[in-house]
Amino acid sequence: MNTTELKGNWDEQKSKLKQKFAALTDNDLLFANGKKEEMMAKLEIKLGKTKEELFKIIGEI
Repeated sequence: MNTTELKGNWDEQKSKLKQKFAALTDNDLLFANGKKEEMMAKLEIKLGKTKEELFKIIGEI
């Protein structure tokens, strides 16, 4: 999944991720240009998932 795919429908994916993982906040899912890696690192730590697992989860949503 590249940045364009992630950015294109991020608002929709973000709300679905919050439904699936109640511990996530808007701040955790803040997607800013050039900050994708920072956001993914936060999610890895908070959810205890690898980057690959997160991309799979996001891709399935």
